[in-house]
Amino acid sequence: MGFEAELAALERRRAAALAMGSAKRLDEFRAAGVMNARERIDYLFDAGTFVEHGLLALPARPEDHGRAPCDGSIDGVGRIVGRLAVINAADFSAMGASSAETAGHKLVYSQKLAAENGLPLIMLCECSGARIPDVMGATGIHKTGEYFNLARDRTTPVAAAVLGQSYGGGTWRAVTSDFTVMRKGAVMAISSINVTSVAISEDADPQALGGWEMQTSVTGQADLAVDTDAAALDAVKRFLSYLPAHAGEAPPDAAVVPGQAQPQDGLLDLVPESRARVYDVRKVIRLLVDKDSYFPIKERFARNLTTGLARIDGRSVGVIAPNPMFKGGALDSDACDKAINLIVLCDSFNLPIVTLADTPGFLVGVAGERLRLPGKIMNYMQALHLASVPRLSVILRKSYGQAHLNMGAGVADAMAAWVSADVSFMDPNAAVNVVYRVREEDDPERYRALAEKVSQDTAAYDLAASFCAQTVLDPRETRAWLSQMLAVHRRGPTNGVGRHRLSTWPTTF
Repeated sequence: MGFEAELAALERRRAAALAMGSAKRLDEFRAAGVMNARERIDYLFDAGTFVEHGLLALPARPEDHGRAPCDGSIDGVGRIVGRLAVINAADFSAMGASSAETAGHKLVYSQKLAAENGLPLIMLCECSGARIPDVMGATGIHKTGEYFNLARDRTTPVAAAVLGQSYGGGTWRAVTSDFTVMRKGAVMAISSINVTSVAISEDADPQALGGWEMQTSVTGQADLAVDTDAAALDAVKRFLSYLPAHAGEAPPDAAVVPGQAQPQDGLLDLVPESRARVYDVRKVIRLLVDKDSYFPIKERFARNLTTGLARIDGRSVGVIAPNPMFKGGALDSDACDKAINLIVLCDSFNLPIVTLADTPGFLVGVAGERLRLPGKIMNYMQALHLASVPRLSVILRKSYGQAHLNMGAGVADAMAAWVSADVSFMDPNAAVNVVYRVREEDDPERYRALAEKVSQDTAAYDLAASFCAQTVLDPRETRAWLSQMLAVHRRGPTNGVGRHRLSTWPTTF
């Protein structure tokens, strides 16, 4: 009986925390059809599995205790389809989920909990920026370096969803994650227009500043944009399903089910024999991998290169493929960054890399040089060389110049070429112009003769004859070959766990 008063007080405190922050803000969420932070957590985790830590945490400043339950950060651990995961979810109803001391301590606790126990970390990002006056003054700004951990070494996967206004700390968390999805209408930027209008006299529209279209298409800092909170959380779930819980284990194998291996005859119709005709390589990928398993990464950014996750006979892989539908499949500075991003993810979490090559090379010229393309090409090469996971390469059609090397030549653990493959220093037509200074319109007969001359020794059989490629494939044999090579290249006694030489590679976007 002596505990009754204390227990009643505990229940009152718990109820106040669970009620969240501003009732007005919560009503606005409801009217807009947007989930609040606790509804998002309920949707994300298996029913009854979420255990919260920090429910009774409060802001560092006593005068704010009644305004920000949990200090605007809801943290805990639960299960997603049976697998444990840690979450740090911003509660925008509590002082705009502004970055503050107690919330920072909770974030660091969640990060350590995930890293030390080998669990994925999920960040649900909203943030109105740093909490003023907490961070004002020398001590205020200095202490943020103590209670926010903004560095990571990719020991466990981190997935972020930007679900509203996200400035400052919310943005830092999103752009250092392995995967970032944005709800359309959300904003991700360094500072809000309230700051930019004063600091640099720039009155930008929030969507122009950091909306989903800009972040998925122009910067590539967001991997995916979706219409609803539920779709964003589903994307987080699906992304994590391809990855291990931590870097010390292989990715989980999905169950092999009837029908996941699709008929391969369609490949002969999807890829034109003529190198001058374009096609969408994403259709090729979807046919090669397990049915409905392809998960694009940064699909709206650098569309001349396709990257994503998929499964082949239940095994998770990362896929890199130039897309002739855009810029003819020629690669540029953004494409290099996009490829590096996927290679780093795969090396950090033990996913084999599959490259499908069909590219005329890199886009040379003034624009590329100004965008530091030489350095980007070498960074791409460095990442591919350092990757310690199996690297499998298939040449579909053309593979020219330095881009041939960036597609895995001399690096891949196994390389195959379709019967349609054509490999050389450059496109034969370009070679005639460069070497002989002959244009087709000036001397068609001589041009054709020279083009035939420089086209010698470029076929798939020439590559196989020198054992630069291990085999020549009928396109319909590609899936089976990839499956066999994945079984072979399991990294021996390590059971599919690599050396993670890229786990500390700086954020590429």
